[in-house]
Amino acid sequence: MTMAAAIEGQTADARAWPTTARRIAGVDIFHDLSAAEAIWRGFETSTHSFTPYQRFDFLAAWQRQVGERERLRPFIVVAHDSERRPLLLLPLAIESGWGAQRASFMGGKHATFNMALCDKDFAANATEADLSALVGLIAERSRVDALALHQQPLRWQDQPNPLALLPHQPSVNDCPLLVMEPGAAPATLISNSFRSRLKGKARKLQLLPGFRYYIATESADISRLLDWFFRVKPQRMAEQKLPDVFAEPGVEQFIRAACLTPLGDGPRHVIDIHALECDEEVIAIFAGVADGHRFSMMFNTYTMSGNSKYSPGLILMRDMIDRHAGENYRAFDLGIGADEYKRLFCKDDEAIFDSFIPLSLRGRLAASTMSSLNRTKRAVKHNAALLEIAQNLRSMFR
Repeated sequence: MTMAAAIEGQTADARAWPTTARRIAGVDIFHDLSAAEAIWRGFETSTHSFTPYQRFDFLAAWQRQVGERERLRPFIVVAHDSERRPLLLLPLAIESGWGAQRASFMGGKHATFNMALCDKDFAANATEADLSALVGLIAERSRVDALALHQQPLRWQDQPNPLALLPHQPSVNDCPLLVMEPGAAPATLISNSFRSRLKGKARKLQLLPGFRYYIATESADISRLLDWFFRVKPQRMAEQKLPDVFAEPGVEQFIRAACLTPLGDGPRHVIDIHALECDEEVIAIFAGVADGHRFSMMFNTYTMSGNSKYSPGLILMRDMIDRHAGENYRAFDLGIGADEYKRLFCKDDEAIFDSFIPLSLRGRLAASTMSSLNRTKRAVKHNAALLEIAQNLRSMFR
């Protein structure tokens, strides 16, 4: 099987990969969420590697509320061995673009990280021959022209991402990350000087009647916090002259569904909401996904009232980091992108990659175009002068 994609700013030469010594013997392709649900949930166990963004409940809510409105068709690939034991599940959706049919990860801009759900043994021992077989079988079994696989981590927890064996290139942005060692002293997570600054601001908020920090677990609290979020966030976006992505069709319904869906039998949910509030108002919220190992932020906002001068967002982040460290989490991120506030907490960078894999002659041009466009975006993002020019142009046309 010959494939081409961009690697490290260069377009990789087409190369033939071996077809021997591989475990993937076949693939099944599903276009219906219900038909794939049982096998998908079977991948959500401790013997499998997956991010919280690839849970069935997260992506099913997204597909039903957002994907269907955008006319995206599920394209769920399950790879199995010669005894039909499932090894890997790719939760994709088909869309048209660049003159081709391309399959991308479900979740769109709302899934910070994308990965296949994998058997851990397969993830640890996968070979280029396995990935060559996977791509070849997808090409044979479908009319998809290209795979556009964005924002993938090289590893998740202690497992390699086998899709990193495909030709790939750096994503537009990296992800600022806070690594939390077991039993780490609080000062190693947030410096004493920064803690002292936040403590002084927090004292002002603590004087408010009923001031509290908590994770919303009751449906009534979750709905109330979301009602507030969807009133305040558009004001914040307008203030920053940014488009309101939460006003796009189906997004609010998706977020409400995921926030209200319990995660197993415990008190947590598919999306957790952390909040600071007092008796008079909600002060700040941060919402994200968690898996017992890592918390990853999805969306946030804070009050428009005078209480905003006490940096409630930073105080809430401090409380969340301390809470997850106390629960033996190993990592914490505030989403992909180099916003200044993220650097106050997340000092490391996690490399994220994309793969653009042609499956047909038509797909070859589409994959090359997508690769070049993303490479250009990354160059702009990582060059201060180019970024300023791009931001000025965007402001002129807004």
